[in-house]
Amino acid sequence: MDVIYAPITGRGGAVTVVRLSGAWALEIANTLAGGLPPPRQASLRPLRWQGRVLDHALVTVFPNPHSFTGEDSAELDLHGGRAVFAAVAEALVALGARPAEPGEFSRRAFLNGRMDLLEAEAMADLIAAETEAQRVQAIDGAGALQTSCTQWRESLRQVMAHQEALIDFPDEDLPPEVEAKLLRQIADLHQEMRDILAAAPAAERLREGLEFVILGAPNAGKSTLLNALAGEDVAIVSETPGTTRDAVGVRVALGGVPVHLTDTAGLRETEDYIEAEGVRRAQARAAKADLIIAVAAPGAAFPATPENVPVLHVHTKADLGGEGVSAVTGHGMADLRTQLANTAARLTDTKGTATLARPRQIACVRDTAEALARALAVEEPELRGEELRAASHALARLTGVIGVEEILDAVFSGFCIGK
Repeated sequence: MDVIYAPITGRGGAVTVVRLSGAWALEIANTLAGGLPPPRQASLRPLRWQGRVLDHALVTVFPNPHSFTGEDSAELDLHGGRAVFAAVAEALVALGARPAEPGEFSRRAFLNGRMDLLEAEAMADLIAAETEAQRVQAIDGAGALQTSCTQWRESLRQVMAHQEALIDFPDEDLPPEVEAKLLRQIADLHQEMRDILAAAPAAERLREGLEFVILGAPNAGKSTLLNALAGEDVAIVSETPGTTRDAVGVRVALGGVPVHLTDTAGLRETEDYIEAEGVRRAQARAAKADLIIAVAAPGAAFPATPENVPVLHVHTKADLGGEGVSAVTGHGMADLRTQLANTAARLTDTKGTATLARPRQIACVRDTAEALARALAVEEPELRGEELRAASHALARLTGVIGVEEILDAVFSGFCIGK
């Protein structure tokens, strides 16, 4: 393959690491460095091009297949200035390299057998992790899914072998318990997949983050509560009713779970077109929320909420009298944060199962489970064998063993350039 390059560290630091990978990556590195160190040993070398020194960099080479991509690769640890990177990039292009596309290094690693699709997706989720819970899911959940997938493949292989025996030897008077055992194995495998599919919504919510919407009448203390929970002035606070006319949100971590907290327009009847649109949007946002924080000032009623969305009722302005919380004095805020964190943890609890955190993964396991269900529903051995082969094909898509070309772009396009 042609040679690609990209910085694999963030910009603006003291050091920028540039990775090269491809058929003549080592030749390009050798041309710039005037000689290469032994494999996997970093060495300080002046990088020269067209008679001038571009930088003094640490150079490390990784001959194939012992590299991230499985190709000849080199890494140049440059000083972090923009001008340094620009000069080196210009030299790399002149020597025949090109900038990498998003996810291209990881895609090559997959194509060269250095990782499967589950490992690639887990790495992308780890890079994108904002909170501790997301980091744990990216590492532990993906590892558990890898283990489960290996066990499923082996169980399915044994089931298919036994099924072929029933097809090949129909007149051999095989004991009836042979087929009964086969059906139990299929049923057990089907149930395992149903269990992991049941936990998938919680895993998806953790990966994407939850949506908590604050809902209430004008002047119920919604914006003040949002600012207190966020720890910063996100929303404008005013005694004037109708100040908030559109959704105002902020991303926070509650109990290690990413949550988008959203303040909304106060719910009331109004002739003002803009405010009325804000009320409509508030109600639409609440209908799609993972949790509604319904607030009410002392003596006021709580707002009506959609029936299918969990609701936490919070009395505000306790500093003015009555029970509840006060975002002004802090009274009750610690308990409220604990309640919200516990709710976030409950909504993202996968019950200790392997996690399917992406729609692609869910689709593969769902298709496998559906094929197994069809296998259990038919009596003819030949038809059951066809359904088992369909299940095997769907399961193979999960790790990318077969049938992957149509999904590679979707998997790797979400990566950053340096991966």
